[in-house]
Amino acid sequence: MQKLTIVKIGGNVIDNSENLHHFLEDFTRLEGPKILIHGGGKIATETSASLGIEAKMIDGRRITDIATLRVVTMVYAGLINKNIVAQLQARGANAIGLTGADGNIIKAKKRPIIKVAPKEGELEGTEIDYGFVGDLDESSVSVSSLTNLLQAGFVPVFCAITHDGETQLLNTNADTIASAVAVAMSSVYETHLVYCFEKKGVLKDVNDETTVVREIRSTDFEHLKADGTVAGGMIPKLHNAFEAINKGVVSVYIGKADELTEIEKGSFGTKLLK
Repeated sequence: MQKLTIVKIGGNVIDNSENLHHFLEDFTRLEGPKILIHGGGKIATETSASLGIEAKMIDGRRITDIATLRVVTMVYAGLINKNIVAQLQARGANAIGLTGADGNIIKAKKRPIIKVAPKEGELEGTEIDYGFVGDLDESSVSVSSLTNLLQAGFVPVFCAITHDGETQLLNTNADTIASAVAVAMSSVYETHLVYCFEKKGVLKDVNDETTVVREIRSTDFEHLKADGTVAGGMIPKLHNAFEAINKGVVSVYIGKADELTEIEKGSFGTKLLK
């Protein structure tokens, strides 16, 4: 199988033009077919505020009402996506900017209303409606369409917008898109997934970036949770990563965007293996 590298970037890259410039230089140098997936950073929140649209969050997750959906579609699929595509073209990468609706490549399902059990002393629980948010499953990604783009020499650049196949656009978590695309493409490529974030990798000491754990296998995961090496928001990140590995992805990397070229040397961040 041919190697395919899928890289996901977030706000720590997107919100800083210098960081983005440096990252795209490194991303262009990656050998072989590659896919880039990006979130939205602070720009959608700032744009919403400038239009008088208040950002609503529950447990750190954005509530996507219709006004917010319009903004994130404009910002993610328009401003950010096309800026990235233009910069990649200038560097010789034949990038093509996409939402899930383009080529019907990623179909999502609108997240159902979640019922929350009543707290002590309450008679009734509450309901959480995340609005126009999309969830993915194993049938969401069109492998044939995406393979055709890669074989034609394109570098697909996905934003965090999908669709339901019935005209409705949906705001979808970029980490989830990256994982779903990697799992789907592992049926035809030797797929490697890279999550770029603000740390150098999984750290033994969160305050010391020289303490990167270079390799974690699934058998080590429970031990690292028990001794506190992996804690907080890193737990779901690694859980999702090992889920992807169990479904066919060869490896998942977690590291800092400005060290991306270290992947070729085997010294980028933390490598997760089966």
